[in-house]
Amino acid sequence: MKTITMFYQRRCPFCKKAFAYMDELLQQEPYKGLQIDKIEETEQPELADRYDYYYVPTFYIDGEKVHEGGIFRDEVKALFDKALE
Repeated sequence: MKTITMFYQRRCPFCKKAFAYMDELLQQEPYKGLQIDKIEETEQPELADRYDYYYVPTFYIDGEKVHEGGIFRDEVKALFDKALE
């Protein structure tokens, strides 16, 4: 299983949707055990500056950027599936 890193901002409406999709999927098999490191970029700007992205939410899987910006449920599912590979 690969590590997912998510960059977000608390006030971002796209991030709130992403969290809702993630919460829904994490209740289901086979996603229950996924590890997601969530980084609020305004609280940890020095860490966020080490990564190459402009929009949130942004997802990395094992250090590789796989999604940036607004996201839909099926895209979150595809991310989770990739992390399980």
